[in-house]
Amino acid sequence: MEVLMALVKSLKALHKDRCSPHGPVECTFTVFTDDAGTKYLQLDTYGSATRQIPDKVSQSLQFSGESLRQLRDLIEREFPRASR
Repeated sequence: MEVLMALVKSLKALHKDRCSPHGPVECTFTVFTDDAGTKYLQLDTYGSATRQIPDKVSQSLQFSGESLRQLRDLIEREFPRASR
């Protein structure tokens, strides 16, 4: 199975009529700087216990400074108790 990777440059709101919580998985983070000196946050999620290879990275998301600012603002607005 191929690991899906994406650099999140911005966040956009999307309303969905139906949403439900997903099953729990492990998530790790890495902070790194590229050759140009730009810093990123990378989140890696791992396969659930029911997957064929449970401990394999299944998705990687990299956040730029701008997308992290948007995410911080979103968390402060939508989850004010969590941002304290």
